[in-house]
Parts: sequence; structure tokens; C-alpha cells
Amino acid sequence: MCGIVGYVGGRPAKDVLIGGLRRLEYRGYDSAGIAVVDDQNRLHVEKKEGKLANLEGALAESGDDFAGGTGIGHTRWATHGRPSDRNSHPHVAGRIAVVHNGIIENFASLRAELESDGRDFNSDTDTEVVAQLIDREVTGGATAGDFVASCRAVLARLEGAFTLVIADAQAPGTIVAGRRNTPLVLGRGEGEMFIGSDVAAFIDYTKEAVEVGQDTFAVITAGGYEVFPFLEGGAAESREFTIDWDLDAAEKGGYEYFMLKEIAEQPSAVADTLLGKLVDGRIVLDEQRLSDQELRDIDKVFIVACGSAYHSGLVAKYAIEHWTRIPCEVEIASEFRYRDPVLDRSTLVVAISQSGETADTLEAVRHAKSQKARVLAVCNTNGAQIPREADAVLYTHAGPEIGVASTKAYLAQIAANYLVGLALAQARGTKFPDEVSAEFHALEQMPELIGQVVERLDQVRQIARELADSKSVLFLGRHVGYPTALEGALKLKELAYMHAEGFPAGELKHGPIALIEEGLPVFVVMPPLHGRSLLHSKLISNIQEIKARGARTIIISAEGDEVVKPFADYLIEIPETTTLLQPLLSTIPYQAFAAEVAAARGYDVDKPRNLAKSVTVE
Repeated sequence: MCGIVGYVGGRPAKDVLIGGLRRLEYRGYDSAGIAVVDDQNRLHVEKKEGKLANLEGALAESGDDFAGGTGIGHTRWATHGRPSDRNSHPHVAGRIAVVHNGIIENFASLRAELESDGRDFNSDTDTEVVAQLIDREVTGGATAGDFVASCRAVLARLEGAFTLVIADAQAPGTIVAGRRNTPLVLGRGEGEMFIGSDVAAFIDYTKEAVEVGQDTFAVITAGGYEVFPFLEGGAAESREFTIDWDLDAAEKGGYEYFMLKEIAEQPSAVADTLLGKLVDGRIVLDEQRLSDQELRDIDKVFIVACGSAYHSGLVAKYAIEHWTRIPCEVEIASEFRYRDPVLDRSTLVVAISQSGETADTLEAVRHAKSQKARVLAVCNTNGAQIPREADAVLYTHAGPEIGVASTKAYLAQIAANYLVGLALAQARGTKFPDEVSAEFHALEQMPELIGQVVERLDQVRQIARELADSKSVLFLGRHVGYPTALEGALKLKELAYMHAEGFPAGELKHGPIALIEEGLPVFVVMPPLHGRSLLHSKLISNIQEIKARGARTIIISAEGDEVVKPFADYLIEIPETTTLLQPLLSTIPYQAFAAEVAAARGYDVDKPRNLAKSVTVE
């Protein structure tokens, strides 16, 4: 989603802002802009549709040196108003400049009020409403002349989910930044302060950071910051922390794309997620505010998530029901609260979100809490909003994921979801302690096997180059192979912009087999021959059906599976493991295939069109 950066200090703000925006490009955007306040109370603004290079070109041509040590910058992903120069941020009204992530839900009534007051608008966005309101307040309202008080008065009127960062031409050296439901962090330097929608915006300069709390705004100067609640009498929250990853983690490390680097990092991402989670034979969560008795009382589980996280939840359903015998439903988060699900105190809602700020998932969490359900968050971002509002938290430790299409965060989520299932089985007594330990130790072996798959991906890339001109690709699977098929199709759609669909293999004859034609590539994940022989034989039958209709089969199977070899046009072998754990291995070839097809078609693997890394609006 939109990227935000701000700076107050002795450096040229323009340089800090452009560098920060470059670090935030991974979030996805359609335009970029900056505003700098100089020591002569002048506001310098430049913004351009398209890539950051367009903004840099405009800055170079403008002849304006953008002198000043106070500034704000933004990469926009359009919500209100189509991508254009006029709708790009920052938005300016009089002496005020604003950048914004999120949506102002009551913008229409506020805009009508401002227009009736004679104010003219220069964009189609909800953001400009904020700039106009603050300018009206600071120049002629009840808080006239007081920049901070004017910002507070306006923040208290806004509805929706937003991060707002505000500069005043008449207040060089001061920035106001506030948030509700979307991310905002500060960076603390020596005689300088930084602002970002995430820490990547300022990690070049400092590892000392501050998380700004809900309905809280910060007044930032070169000397530090103060926090205040939107409303008088409210609570202002903030939390200081040290960033535990360095600049190298955001570099490509010699790989052509971030996504390839992140595929290679999956063994350590899964290992780090499992690290320290079995103590004295018991599964331990990161933040446990639910007692064993409360977990024992759970009689139904809902998993809510979006995109790849949703697919990880589908995998989790098989493990949770198998290990705990508790009914488990998996819901797309954007649909969850609108269908009025049946929830009570004995319901556990597992919310999965890489960023911890996913708007649809956050609203699903809040709906669940309003119905008195228990909430457990699986998240990759310490201190984000979803884990803050949950009753228990299990953090994945995938580190920063720069590529928009999720890879290592997805595998880490699957591993964490298995831990959730084992924690429930442990509390409910559906597995004895030695059985829980045995399952955990099986998980501990997976990073080594994941590494073996990663090392063998050259074959997958060669297959991808051969099939890159295909018009469509289908993915089939049974049991946990079905959500893996969905994830494979999603990766190809995200990166290569081609038609791809995932189906349960048993559904072929109920309609999808009509899609099979001569030469159509069809991926199939085979379950292990040993342990799930019925599943295996059923899939062999499905493969025969599609082969008879001319499909080209790309089969992922366990090493040593001789039964499937005669049916494979392309055979990708992975180490043998249990059926439940197989998605940690079988997903990886799909990731590499999608990346290579996208590259062969000339697309940007790390920044696919129209997509953003973190979706913080509904």
C-alpha cells in the first residue's frame, strides 16, 4: 500500500525523502511526490504519476534546489481518484502539505462542508480534504496560528483507517504524524527524526524506532518527539524498540530479484519461526494471554486471512482438525464479518497476516472480539495492530519480505499454523506430550528438506522458460495439495498476468475438465505414495483423464515414486515427507516457476502491476 516517509533534521530533506521512497518501492505504487519546507517558510512540492524515476526527473528539471531540512514524501496506490499528477501526494492547501495512507470514510461530508465554505479543490482524493481542513483551522479557525492544535482538531473529526503526516510552511522544523488502524513508525537519530510507514523508510540512518499507537499523533522535531491522543482525555500510546534486521536484509544479495533471494531464505525463515517454540515438551506461543482452560473450552476454530495467507489457512485446517478433532472453517477475511458468522466465547479465530495491518483481517478480528470470541494472531511484524488486539500471538520470523508476491512469509505462516494446531492439541489432550514433541521434531527437520528443494530449482526454471508462452495453466491437488494448487495459480496470476486456476482434482469431471485441450500445461502435486495410498491412486486416475485429452503434465512427487513417472511429461522430485507437511516443500517449485515465467515475459518480478505488499484499506 502507500509508502510514507518524513524527515526533520540537519540533512537535506529531499535526499532523505527520495532515499526513503526508494526503500518503500516494494509496497507497490502508481505515483510519487515530496514536499520540503525551507527556513524561509516556503513550501517546495513536486509529484509525478508513475515510477520514482519520473519524480526524480521532474526534480532535476525544476531548477528548484528544494533546500530545507523538513520534508514529507509519499508513494501512492490509488484508492480515491485515478492515478495522475493531480491526484498524487503530497496534497497542498495554503500553507499545509499532507501525505496519507488509508481512506477517510467521511470525506464526502467534509468536502461538502469545505466547498460550501468557498474552498476550491485541486484533486479527486479524500486526502485533500485533510489539507483543506487543517489550513482552514490554522488560518482562521478556533485554533488559528497553532499548527499542532489545528492538526489535532482535524484528526478528531476524521473517520476511517489512515496514517497522516503533515507539514506547515509556517512551522519549519516540525511535523505532525497521526494514525488510526494503519502503520506509522518513527526513527530516532542524533539531532534528527525520521517517519515511515515501515522501518525500511529510514533503516539507512537508524535502528532506533518508535511505534505510534492507535488514535495517537506525534509532534516530531529534530530533537525528538511527543505523543498525544486525538481526543482530549484519551490515552496516547507509543513503544520504542530496536530494529532487529539490517540494511543487507533489504538488498538483493547477488540475486537477480528479491523474490529469488527470498525463496532461498525459506529454510532459515521456517527454522527461525520454529526456534524456541518447544520448551520442556510443550508448545510455547510468543504472547499467550489465553489460559490452557480457555483453549480446552474451544469447540470451533475459524481461520481468517487474505491472499496467500488464506491458502496457508486452508493447509492449517487439515492439521488442526486432524490433531485436535475440532471443527475448523477457513474464511476469506473480507467476507467474514458480512455473513454474520456464529461466534461465542468457545470460538477461536486465528487471524493470519504477514504485515499485521491487513485491513480486512483487522476488521474480521474486531468483529470476532465484539462477539466475545478468542483471537490468536499469526503475524510477521512485531507490535502491529492485529497482534496488539489479539488474545494470543505467534510471530513468524521470516524477516522483511520485499517481493510483493509472498514466498518465505507464506512458508513461515504454514509452519506457524502447524504450531497453532499442536498448541491446541496439547491443551485439549488430543495428543500426548510425546506425540506433540514427535510432531514438532518432524517440523524441525523441514528446513533441511526445504533447502534441498531450493537447491534443485534450475530444472523448474527451465520448464518455466519452455512453457512461458502458454495462454493458461491449471493446477490440481487433493488434500493439502489443493490449497497448494491454489497458491501456485495465485503466484502465476500475480507475476505473469496469465490465466491460472487451481482445482481439487476430484472436481475435474464436475466442470473444469472442459478446459483441458491439446498442449495445456497442468501441474499436479502427488501425495506421498506411502501413508496416503488412496489419495495417490485417485490422483493417478485424474492424471490419466487429463492426459487422454492432450494435457501436458508437470508432476511434483516424492523421490522414489516410480508409479507416477509414466504419466509425467515433466517430473519434479522433492524429498519425501508426510502428507500434512508436504506443502512446505511442494509450494517452492510453484514460486520459482511463476517468477521465471514472469521474467521470460519481461515483467517486473518483484513489483507486479496493480498490486501492493500490504493492503491496509478494505
